[in-house]
Amino acid sequence: MTKIFSLYEAKNQLSSLVDRAASGEEIVIAKHGQPMAKLVAVPKAKKEPRKPQNFMGITDIADDFDAPLPPELLKQFGYDP
Repeated sequence: MTKIFSLYEAKNQLSSLVDRAASGEEIVIAKHGQPMAKLVAVPKAKKEPRKPQNFMGITDIADDFDAPLPPELLKQFGYDP
């Protein structure tokens, strides 16, 4: 069921109106008797658990990924091997 509130009423009761909208009630806010906005619940997002295997086959990590860097590259970063 839709309930209509003036802008003044909505301002003074915003917290309770948000709770009512979250529970499924449709709240309309009017200005000078004209409906201006509707306060409705936001649907809950479906959150699926993340699975590490989602990227299998997409990424490729070199066998020497964690090998020491060559001395000439270390010098570029300010290290003196």
